Amino acid sequence: MERAREIQRKRFAGTPFSTNSDMGPAEIRQYCALDEAGKALMKTAMQQLHLSARAYHRTLKLARTIADLAGAERIETAHIAEAIQYRPRQA
Repeated sequence: MERAREIQRKRFAGTPFSTNSDMGPAEIRQYCALDEAGKALMKTAMQQLHLSARAYHRTLKLARTIADLAGAERIETAHIAEAIQYRPRQA
């Protein structure tokens, strides 16, 4: 956990942000870039779960945090899938 915080401190050094949850849309585009498989998974999730833009961004920030915890430089599809899994169930 502390290692992930250190990664985030380094990532956001010199910015007003300190954690992934602080990121806005511009930072999400910069730090949460997805490969084609990740984009396809997020597109499917958007359609099937009817995610709003806000939920899409929250999912990407969570996937970035999961990747940080795993020590991964890039967000992988497994990180996205885990982040989607944590979404609250709709009634």
